[in-house]
Amino acid sequence: MTSFQISLKPLSESARENFIEELQRAFQCAAEFWLGPLDKKAIPRADIEASLNTPGAQALVIEHNGKTVGGAVVIIDEHKQKNSLDLFFIKQSASSRGLGFAAWQAIEARYPRTKLWRTATPYFDKRNIHFYVNKCGFDIVEFINPHHPAVDDKPTDAPGLEYFFRFEKTMHRRPLPKKSKA
Repeated sequence: MTSFQISLKPLSESARENFIEELQRAFQCAAEFWLGPLDKKAIPRADIEASLNTPGAQALVIEHNGKTVGGAVVIIDEHKQKNSLDLFFIKQSASSRGLGFAAWQAIEARYPRTKLWRTATPYFDKRNIHFYVNKCGFDIVEFINPHHPAVDDKPTDAPGLEYFFRFEKTMHRRPLPKKSKA
């Protein structure tokens, strides 16, 4: 397996607009791959802004060899350490090379106190489902659909998002070594 040197940098205000555009482009490409041409954005700007403005949100630029290859928005709960990967993307020009997995490993390493990670993806995106379950070790914990009895999420008009999977990953920690009495 190839190892990549990935760096995660906080999103600067000056790069915010480009980050939003790149994220929309990546989500649009993925949605249209599975659903065909769309007459609206796969992820509305308002949804991205809401994520960026969520309490605890940290927007990260993913770099490889000094070039931006993607980004993520994580929601960090410093008290409970039950954190969310709210948005995650790798640019189309950098996809299918292992950079997404390397970026996820870097995110996990950046937040070592995390007890539980949560994320979600649309039901149609088989690549994402494979990535989260088979590569990153998440478990599918819920299938959201119009008949779900406890849907508490606000409705969205983004295509395909009336059906999606929620994932969780419990972070296992090795016990600390016992101190010797010497």
